[in-house]
Amino acid sequence: MEPVEASSGWGVLHLFYSVDPAAAAADPGAGARIRAAIDACTADGTHQVLTFAVLGHKADLGVLALGPDLARLQTLQRALAAPPLRATWSYVSLTEGSEYTSTDDDERARLAAEEGVTDPAEVEQRLAVWRDRMAHYRENRVHPRLPLKRTICFYPMSKRRVGDDNWYSLPFAERKAFMAGHARVGRGYAGRVLQLITGSTGLDDWEWGVTLLADDPAALKEIVYEMRFDEVSARFAEFGPFVTGLVAEPAETLAAVGLS
Repeated sequence: MEPVEASSGWGVLHLFYSVDPAAAAADPGAGARIRAAIDACTADGTHQVLTFAVLGHKADLGVLALGPDLARLQTLQRALAAPPLRATWSYVSLTEGSEYTSTDDDERARLAAEEGVTDPAEVEQRLAVWRDRMAHYRENRVHPRLPLKRTICFYPMSKRRVGDDNWYSLPFAERKAFMAGHARVGRGYAGRVLQLITGSTGLDDWEWGVTLLADDPAALKEIVYEMRFDEVSARFAEFGPFVTGLVAEPAETLAAVGLS
């Protein structure tokens, strides 16, 4: 299949499988085939695959694959869709920037209001540093490089559309102010939790996919718990199912789910 690339963002597949123990016992080469399929997907050095052993009974094996070519991701999906694996769930999304990202004018206003910085030369100096940081932030959102943290949590979510809690009936400025407060909570977990927010409006059943990666599983619980008290979540968020797992290199993950 010819490559299929979005004009903005990378494709993201979350794939979940159960393992048939009898089929795995009858096919000792299954683990090697799965590893080969993952290696083929990531051979270009751009596409990435994370594997994780799922905790609980929603699945046994989780696979997070992302990169620019949707056809390449579909090839991996097809290669994995064979015994002893049985697909239990999947989610499709694209990486994206945020429409609520602060502008130069927003940062100028913040510098004046919060730090008392109004001298034009100092403002421009501070803005130059801020622009570099924001460019790095946008690049990491749209073209992320995912670290091998020890645990992962994934869930889809949408914004509520009910009565006075209809997110899409709010003026843009009000939504942006809400999201600024929401983002401050997330920044409090910098270094502890990596957050990958991907867009799925028109692509899957919910509007966003949220992937959280952390070495400490308690941090996964803490960030979601704290954010639920933020008004963006408390008033406007609808959450889908949560799946949590233990991340490892493919060989180790497959051994953990009975596919050594």
